[in-house]
Amino acid sequence: MNHSILPKYVGEQTKAVHAGERPDPETCASSPNIVMSTTYTVTADTAFSVEEMNENDTWVYTRWGNPTIRQLEDKLAALEDAEVAVACASGMSAISTLLLHLLKAGDHAIVSDVAYAATSEMTNELIPNLNIGITKVNTSDLASLEAALRPNTRLIYIETPCNPLLRLTDVKAVAELASRRHAKLAVDSTFATPLATKPLELGADFVIHSLTKYLGGHGDALGGVILGGKTDLLPLRKKTAIRLGGTISPFNAWLIMRGIATFPIRMRAHEENALKIAAWLEQHPKVRRVIYPGLPSHPQWELAKRQMKNFSGMLTFQTDNGKTAARVLAERLKIIHYAVSLGHHRSLIFYLNTADLLQTTFKFATPSQLESWRQFAGDGIFRLSVGLENAEDIIADLEQALEGV
Repeated sequence: MNHSILPKYVGEQTKAVHAGERPDPETCASSPNIVMSTTYTVTADTAFSVEEMNENDTWVYTRWGNPTIRQLEDKLAALEDAEVAVACASGMSAISTLLLHLLKAGDHAIVSDVAYAATSEMTNELIPNLNIGITKVNTSDLASLEAALRPNTRLIYIETPCNPLLRLTDVKAVAELASRRHAKLAVDSTFATPLATKPLELGADFVIHSLTKYLGGHGDALGGVILGGKTDLLPLRKKTAIRLGGTISPFNAWLIMRGIATFPIRMRAHEENALKIAAWLEQHPKVRRVIYPGLPSHPQWELAKRQMKNFSGMLTFQTDNGKTAARVLAERLKIIHYAVSLGHHRSLIFYLNTADLLQTTFKFATPSQLESWRQFAGDGIFRLSVGLENAEDIIADLEQALEGV
């Protein structure tokens, strides 16, 4: 029996456990091996250049391909209903590979005006310095997005929900717009995950995930992935990903693959906890506002219900004197870790100050963009990644910490 080929009818949990994996043919080990070798014995006819590599050739060198990494890629492709997945060393490695593969001097791209900080900063400076035009747009505003399109627009790049605002973009509507104008659409779906949204089904060309976050789920392995069709991704792997060298470690690939086995179960628990905590925070006298896609108070609640099958574990909230409150929470929290990152099994919180971010990361071109930021973030927000602890314990920890604010 070929255990790597699953029936099409199987569910998400079965895909998470079995897709891409197969018993070792020599030892019959049930769990996937970690192949840490960087090189492999080959025949005398093996080519020395990746130019002559075919997708299903034997293994030559781990930067070109590796059995453990390929198992991870097959599992991710099954979860996202993609033809191909290209795993990378980090989420930013995946983003960099995609941008540098698709865009050349003279091209133009539209990028969400609020995105993961490194993405935003890279498209503020590094990419424009290559003579590639970048326009930052609030991609939830379709009229502004359409107005930003140019004849040389090659790519529209969105995040939904976007980091850190949890503002949503209508993937299907943007995909239709991109298709009409012969541009590619890439969606960073890290916050949503494949359990919530499948952008390729909605018309996107590429999906990006930071595997460091929910898919790995344990905060112990960096990784990223680009997913899409063979026509786009086979050349991307050969021409760009392999040459840039941002190859994920086989050990990290194995850790992330192990984490994915419980991914759908974890996401249901993250959502259940986040709903309870968001509702509790909304009633707290020291909390001014809560943003969570699973609450009717979210400004895009109807889109959230239509586009997300799981509301994930990310929420934000505002307090008075946020910077002072951050110092209090960092000192008083006992269960929640005051730390960056997200999507781990433990709860994490971090304060994002508007004034600081406007100096370093987000360069808004219009008053309406700044207004949209402030609508969601005010003078600053606490970004809370709700973990898998008992919801009552997370609430109790927040309650005792907020007493000092």
